[in-house]
Order: sequence, then structure tokens, then C-alpha cells
Amino acid sequence: MWIAPRSTAVAGAVVALVALSAGCSSNSSSPPHTSGSSTSARSSVVAPNPGQPVDYTKLLIKPTDIEAPMTFTAAPPVSNPDGRPGAAITFSGPENSRVITDTVLVFADPAAAANALDSAKKALGSTVNGTPKPVDIGTGGTKVEGNSPDKSKGKTVLLFTEGRAFVTIDFDAPAELFPPPEFVTQLGQKQAAAVKNGL
Repeated sequence: MWIAPRSTAVAGAVVALVALSAGCSSNSSSPPHTSGSSTSARSSVVAPNPGQPVDYTKLLIKPTDIEAPMTFTAAPPVSNPDGRPGAAITFSGPENSRVITDTVLVFADPAAAANALDSAKKALGSTVNGTPKPVDIGTGGTKVEGNSPDKSKGKTVLLFTEGRAFVTIDFDAPAELFPPPEFVTQLGQKQAAAVKNGL
């Protein structure tokens, strides 16, 4: 069966796509998994108060939320990926054959989060070959399943917003292997609930 996490480099792909689709670049020196940013996104993101940093890692799902026949190990969560308010975490299955990367970015308001979602949807083709389909998760829930452009991985990407948060859950596996739809939906719903309760 499928189901396992992936390195934080995977989450960065979608975060970077949001930035690239906006036509801007970033000078950030943070981890490569979340490179790129847009001027509009930067202006609408809620910047943590330097005196009172916000810990958004509380918004992330936990290893116990992953109900699968294999064990997933969580890497330490990353706060404010690419210098933007939010958090990311990577879960890895045995021998890293399956990887799940979960990224939550927090914006000033739901409209800004929706703009980030729209930008990410337009850029999906650069990371996965597949047709985006609507899913009943959060607001604007979208899922795309297919191989990576180089056909080296089977990828499923889930995108949605919950309030002022934009969520990306990325599933990586060997080519032509994809997680069961019910597993993706269940994990997405758990993440949506965590964000709703946390914010």
C-alpha cells in the first residue's frame, strides 16, 4: 500500500510555485523547500511581532493523525518557512519510499489565502502531471494526482484554504503509486480541523 511522508523539499515546490506564478523572486536564505515569494503575498501575510513570535507549528497535523499500515516518522517542524508566517513538517515512511509534506501558511485574511491558493493551482503543472479536481476539504479544496514531470515519482498534491490559512499537503511515492483517495481526504480534513481550531 502507499502512504508515507517526504522531505521538506517537496513542500517548497508548491510554495515556490505560488511565488513564481506571481512573477517575483525571493532573496530568502531559508531552507530550499519554500523558495520564492510574491510582492502581493508578502504585503498580505501576517508578519509575526518580533517581540511576540507566533508558534504556528501548533497548526500542523501530528504523526498520530496518519492512519496507515506503515509507520511514519516526523522530522522537526519548520517555523515560518521562507520567512513567511506559518509552519511545515515532513513525515517519512520506511526507507523514505513514501513522503508527506504538510505546509500551512498564514495570511492577513481569507482573501489573501485564496489568492495564494489560486496562484498555486495555476503552477501545479510544473510539479505534477495530472488534472486538478475539486475536493470537499476546507475552501477551494483541490487535488491533483499523477507522476512528476520527469516520471520519477508518483505525486498527489492537496491544496485548500481554511480561514486565513493556505494549506498544501504533498504526497510522494514511486512512480505510478498514489495514496488511496480516502486517505488523502481524511488527512486533509484533519489538517483543516487543526487549522480551524488553532486559529
